[in-house]
Amino acid sequence: MRVSHVASSAIAIAFSLLACGAPVPKGDGDGGHGDGQGPPDACVGLQCMQVDCSTMGGGTTTLSGVVYAPNKTLPLYNVTVYVPNSDPGPLTAGATCDRCDNALPGNPVVQTTTDEMGHFVLENVPVVPNLPLVIQVGKWRRQITVATVAACVDTPLDATQTSLPSKASEGDMPQMAITTGGADALECLLPKLGIDPSEFSTDSGTGHVHLYNGNGASKFASGQPNTGTFSDAKTLWNNLDQLKKYDLVIFSCEGSQPSDTRAPASSQQAVFDYANLGGRVFMSHWHNKWLEVGPQEWPTVATFDNNSNNLDTTTGTIDEGFDRGRSFATWMLNVGGSTTRDLIDIKDGRNTCQAVDGQKAQRWVYLDSSTSGGPVGVQNLQFTAPLSAPESDRCGKVVFSDMHVSSGSSSSSGTGFPGGCATSGLTPQEKALAFMFFDIASCVGPIVN
Repeated sequence: MRVSHVASSAIAIAFSLLACGAPVPKGDGDGGHGDGQGPPDACVGLQCMQVDCSTMGGGTTTLSGVVYAPNKTLPLYNVTVYVPNSDPGPLTAGATCDRCDNALPGNPVVQTTTDEMGHFVLENVPVVPNLPLVIQVGKWRRQITVATVAACVDTPLDATQTSLPSKASEGDMPQMAITTGGADALECLLPKLGIDPSEFSTDSGTGHVHLYNGNGASKFASGQPNTGTFSDAKTLWNNLDQLKKYDLVIFSCEGSQPSDTRAPASSQQAVFDYANLGGRVFMSHWHNKWLEVGPQEWPTVATFDNNSNNLDTTTGTIDEGFDRGRSFATWMLNVGGSTTRDLIDIKDGRNTCQAVDGQKAQRWVYLDSSTSGGPVGVQNLQFTAPLSAPESDRCGKVVFSDMHVSSGSSSSSGTGFPGGCATSGLTPQEKALAFMFFDIASCVGPIVN
């Protein structure tokens, strides 16, 4: 994982200028101010710069803004925003156990998360010049300094300050691997989300998005920042050590299930072990093979019908039976992904997943015959891993999607990336996939029903 030297240097300089006390180690605190070793009311570092507005005529010292995807236009839900009391330091590269109950790095003074509009209000922030601020979801992290914070009023931030990084010089990004597929060009979603062309490379390159060839694009188009031919997808999923280098792997639909030669039992075990270690796996359509015939307990997660019909056009329904589902439904309305709450227009979808074991996985989008035009089934599901462990001990996430990107994008060996990618705006189902793309990157916590 490459750390933004610009951002980390700015944060380090800010602390050298602002700290009025040494950063305190993590602990259970003395009234929230330290590690239990100091006076109950003692402040530490930037805590000493918080202002009691009741003595200054009222009001509240706040920072506010909207966190966007790297494209600076798509608001994001459930992104953490906080003021650190010490340098957060670097992030660990590759598959790690990132749980929501882990302490945030940098001993936050104040923190909050974005709502379904991507909006945040951070209250009682320290009043200092060059205030350090961290914006983070999973291993997406932007670190900035706010030049001026006025006491007891709001200081609004703009999109240039609050968007997730599009390239390494702007902050931290997860290390991702995408296998291309002739039936679903998932690699084309990432440029629409604003990831810079320089971040796409082969697995031997320096980009944060490594492209592997399934049966789609196999090389870069001319004129791209990086060049080269993509390694075969099986060199990724056949090797646990290779998988472990990545925070997220995405398998694009190839039009049929990978053969036993390309994805033997050893590959299935490697992908299974990777998820259990904290890896994140996004599987499109025919990659249901990993769930159907993978190691136990994956084959018990869902029921598939591989003879089901393709869906040229249909309507999916968002499952609001859990907290994140309700937030997803609200977010889709807010970003124009749904014109009617809970409903998503789907083009070029598939209908292989018929049902989900609700004790092991959560369906996100499903087909209801009353709105789908007849078909029933599950369009998206997610579960945490390892399934055999208590929920409090799980570290990985797995998503399966029957929704293709379907926006005029294509991926073929005869066309170099991103030559087959459409440049039009995000479609409704691409917005749904974008929500899941950033959600799968977030920390793992208890399933709330």
